[in-house]
Amino acid sequence: MPPAQTDNQLAITFLYYRDLPRAMRFYEDVMGLPLAIDQGWCKIYQICSGAHVGLVDEAKGMNKWAPVKPVQLCIRVPDVASWYEYARDSGLEGLSELFVNDEIGIKAFVFDDPEGYQIEIQSATRAGA
Repeated sequence: MPPAQTDNQLAITFLYYRDLPRAMRFYEDVMGLPLAIDQGWCKIYQICSGAHVGLVDEAKGMNKWAPVKPVQLCIRVPDVASWYEYARDSGLEGLSELFVNDEIGIKAFVFDDPEGYQIEIQSATRAGA
């Protein structure tokens, strides 16, 4: 049996990039995420307490960049409408319309980061969603 999950310290999802500086600018300047850990060719940004995204230079990481990105980074925020207005004003690539999914209880939109990873910004539309 694994150790108790209360021992976990943080979660990091790693994404692989050909142009790490460009990805860094996007996550810092557009997404507003703070750099939490700088490992040189890997930059780890804090999304919220305990949750992080790691940007990895694909030339040095354990995996390689791929044109198809079957990964979505989802960030839950308290006010999805404000984020949507900001995203629209920023002219983000692949920006969807703001939509509601009653089945899972969210209001959300998606867009792409500089190398094609999809980011979803969402708010819950009901308790427990």
